[in-house]
Amino acid sequence: MISAPILVLVNPQDIVNIAGAVRIARNFGIERMRLVQPESFDPWRIEGIAHNSAEFVATIELADSLEAAVGDCVYVAVLTARGRTAKRRTIRPREAAAELVQASATGPVAIVVGREDRGLTNAELDLGHVLVTIPTDPRSSSLNLAQAAAIMAYESWIARGGETVPLKPPRKDTAPATSAQLEELFGDWRRALWAVDFFKTRRSESVMRSFREIIHRAALDGREASLVRAMGIEVVRYLARAGLAVSEPPVADPS
Repeated sequence: MISAPILVLVNPQDIVNIAGAVRIARNFGIERMRLVQPESFDPWRIEGIAHNSAEFVATIELADSLEAAVGDCVYVAVLTARGRTAKRRTIRPREAAAELVQASATGPVAIVVGREDRGLTNAELDLGHVLVTIPTDPRSSSLNLAQAAAIMAYESWIARGGETVPLKPPRKDTAPATSAQLEELFGDWRRALWAVDFFKTRRSESVMRSFREIIHRAALDGREASLVRAMGIEVVRYLARAGLAVSEPPVADPS
């Protein structure tokens, strides 16, 4: 399996953001997190915000500097929203995620996210192999720490094959509706529409053919067909309970 990047937060100031990043890491298969001089680090509070994260929080590593936090990494992608005067290679999260995956074959790799209020210093940016900028509206380019981490973590997860995780199947696998079930459905809805005078100014068989086409396109399963049929039946029953006369529609014209 492709190794996940290490998520590094530099001098995080808000414990809520740390907890948010913990949740994100767990959502997208990141197994390791390092914090560089966090202003506050309270595992109990983090676990209270990011539920069921005690085991992960227990593995969080603390570092005195970004240099120490990424010292063992062979590739470091640093997130930044600000343009730089120095010529630095800057790419988007998707491209960075692909490069992280490629580099992870040779050693640990890292995603670095800076401070909430001012990001990273130039010296800290220099420790990155590449700068990563998330495209945003130029009028409001700064992202919340956890939001930025989420976008990069998601792209990393997809690059590592996250899309191959199967979608959760329905709780009950129901067979497609049979022709007999659908004919019962059509019959009950024809009675319901007749009962509410829906056909008063319309050719009933033309309407029913359109209704059939709609139902066939919906490709109902047996349970769904039973539900839709029950709706038509209840229309007629409601009218009868209300004391309104309900007559049977005429025999359908087969032509």
